[in-house]
Amino acid sequence: MPDHVDRILGQWAGARPDLDVSPMAVIGRVTRLARVLDSEMRRTFAKHDLDRPAFDVLATLRRSGRLTPVELMRSAMITSGAISQRLDRLEARGLVTRQPDSTNGRRVYVDLTAEGRELIDRALPDHVDTEHRLLKSMTRAQRDKLAGTLRNLLLALDDFAEEDSEPAAGPTGPTPPRLT
Repeated sequence: MPDHVDRILGQWAGARPDLDVSPMAVIGRVTRLARVLDSEMRRTFAKHDLDRPAFDVLATLRRSGRLTPVELMRSAMITSGAISQRLDRLEARGLVTRQPDSTNGRRVYVDLTAEGRELIDRALPDHVDTEHRLLKSMTRAQRDKLAGTLRNLLLALDDFAEEDSEPAAGPTGPTPPRLT
């Protein structure tokens, strides 16, 4: 059954038959999937008064234990520019603490408070349930195959990704990729 991306590819084939637009089949679908998945995840996080970066920080601390801000940034998919601000907000909400290292006064550790741990322990099952619901049309074998394919693509694109960089900003902020 044709989807929106197929229709766009057909239009490009008619308008510019000289161009190989086949990459749009992948990029367009990944982009559309990212939007749908992000929208559903936002709904799930909102039920717990969280957004994605807050969830990522709390989940990372829950699975890893206390970390330095740099370790947290590397583990939680948060940019270096956002980590201090994110930690300030979570600390103000009583969800994390920052404590100096007793052996190195320059090092600080971030850890979950009891409230932070309780919140992530409530939010995580909802998050996993949402992921299961979003992928329910796929068999386990299909999910495993897709995960492997996406892993290979991400590894191949490591040279393009700079974990410390912010997304390119357009006139109204970060600009998501678009299929045009």
